[in-house]
Amino acid sequence: MAKIAFILLAHKDPAGLIAQAERLTATGDFVSIHFDANSNAHHYSQIRSALDANPNVTFAAKRLKCGWGGWSLVAATLEALRAASDAFPTATHFYMLSGDCMPIKSVEYAHQFLDTNHIDYIECVDFFGTDWIKTGMKEDRLIYRHWFNERTQPRRFYASYEFQKRFNLKRRIPDDLQMRIGSQWWCLRRETIEKVLEFCDTRRDVMRFFSTTWIPDETFFQTIVPHVVPRTEIESRTLTYLIFTDYGMPVVFYSDHYNMLVSQDYLFARKISPEALELRERLGALWQAEGMHFAISDEGKSLFRFLTWRGRIGERFAPRFWETDASLGRNSTLMVIVAKKWHVAKRLTEAIRAYTDIPAVDYLFNETDASLPDLGGVEKTVEKRQRHRRALIRLLMDEYDDYRMVICLDPSALDLIQDFQQDKSETRVLFIDPKFDEEYLRGHVTRVGLANESTPAEVVDRLLPLVQRDLRQETERVRDLEFDSFETISERQSPAKNAAALATFLRVEEDVAAALADTPHLFAD
Repeated sequence: MAKIAFILLAHKDPAGLIAQAERLTATGDFVSIHFDANSNAHHYSQIRSALDANPNVTFAAKRLKCGWGGWSLVAATLEALRAASDAFPTATHFYMLSGDCMPIKSVEYAHQFLDTNHIDYIECVDFFGTDWIKTGMKEDRLIYRHWFNERTQPRRFYASYEFQKRFNLKRRIPDDLQMRIGSQWWCLRRETIEKVLEFCDTRRDVMRFFSTTWIPDETFFQTIVPHVVPRTEIESRTLTYLIFTDYGMPVVFYSDHYNMLVSQDYLFARKISPEALELRERLGALWQAEGMHFAISDEGKSLFRFLTWRGRIGERFAPRFWETDASLGRNSTLMVIVAKKWHVAKRLTEAIRAYTDIPAVDYLFNETDASLPDLGGVEKTVEKRQRHRRALIRLLMDEYDDYRMVICLDPSALDLIQDFQQDKSETRVLFIDPKFDEEYLRGHVTRVGLANESTPAEVVDRLLPLVQRDLRQETERVRDLEFDSFETISERQSPAKNAAALATFLRVEEDVAAALADTPHLFAD
């Protein structure tokens, strides 16, 4: 079975890098890291401290100062490859990644995919016979020597370049090489990596040539791999999904791209926006999922071209048809129990779990412990849940493999209630109409921090009418939302009336609803 050693070049975001390495190794694969020597030394110490104890993580023996477009990126990759090759003898494949990449398939799918065909995946098209390079220099990348970095030393870069052009100081490309170009995000077999490293050790003339080419990470491996491996064992494509604009800039993916991404015939995607927290969390959980089926449509790039063309003819805001994840889905049903007395709602959800097959959780947007399953981290904090509320509900529905879900909300969470009301899914509300006696009101004053044990009794007495009025206003605001499906149960109603409301809310049989309504001590304080 395939085991992947991920080659990870990074220069920032130590927390993200640590999380990425832990996620990739948690499923039995390996990670080899080169962290840019230009970067913060404290960040590197932080990474080493977090990952040194992980037997599936290794680090490049030599850290290099890297610059975009320069040989240093290839040299850093080779350092990480040598470290991975030595540290992980059971690795069957070596996969080049960056910190901006995220999986768009499960590890189970990835391993099966690589086991199916014993080939290398690297985009390697003819350098001179294609229009792979959209803008900027082409042949001049190779035939002139580039000693300086265009971004950090632009004056020296262009002065040297113009000097060579003026005096026709061209050089020959090594005669036995057929120059190729392609994406730097490749996946190569162990035997291929061993051949590439041996080539690097024996062909110093080729290494010298590439070391002064411009943007060699798009040409070095793409040229050397077809030189040492039969073309029949190479598929000229990347397994990392990325789209470039007409100006050669990478398209950035956001949270509304989830469904489109997972339907593409790739294993990873780049670039995922740092702000797309919902997308990152969903993709992170996806990597460890089991038994997932992926319907491959592979339409992403053609759809991007179609939409950008629509923009040029005045239809910039054409509908984003992949945004099925912006909603819980028209076929989903969210049942919201709105109750100020949390213990009453929890007794009811416990009974729902006991008497029905409907997934039911507690106050997931208020309490850390809300009877939630493991969702890969998105469920860990209340803050995360509130920020990615719809993503959380979708993940729960996926986890339970059910289009229905019961949750509990406090009536003060009006924004959450309204948000779910506006969703395309069917949203039903069950309001537990409370009876607020004086004992409850006094306890509520303390719970919300308006008073404590040392607060004078007369001050508490003055607060009670204000608190009672506030609680009533919360109730009225919920009622004013005018849900299409709004039911009420209360200790003031008969059990039969409560059972009828529960039957309508949950769409269950009358005897089940009656059993729920008869839950022992349901309304007791």
